[in-house]
Amino acid sequence: MISYEDFSKLEFKVGKVLEVEEHPNADKLYVLKVDIGTEVVQIVAGVKKHYSPDELKGKQVVVLVNLEPKPLRGVESKGMVLAAQAEDKLAVVTIDREIAVGGIVK
Repeated sequence: MISYEDFSKLEFKVGKVLEVEEHPNADKLYVLKVDIGTEVVQIVAGVKKHYSPDELKGKQVVVLVNLEPKPLRGVESKGMVLAAQAEDKLAVVTIDREIAVGGIVK
C-alpha cells in the first residue's frame, strides 16, 4: 500500500495526441507528441498492437506528467499515457467530454 501523501505526488493532466510516429528501434512502440497545456511532450507508448496512428491522433488522454524522463529503446519519454489492460486487450484512458488540454485529473 502507498500513502495518500505518496499518491498526491503524482500529477495527471489531460493531454491531446498531436502526432503518432513509429518507434525507430521497437516494433511494439509508438513515439507520441502530446500537448499537455504548458508544453508538448514526447511520450513513448506501448500501444501499437492495439491502436493505429489514426485512432490515437486527436484523442484526449490522461497523462502522468511528472514522471522522471527515461529513454525507452533509445528514445526519451517524458511522461506516461495511462491505459487499462485485461488479458490481451488494452484501452488508453480517455476523457469522455471535451475539456481543456492541461486540465488536472484528480
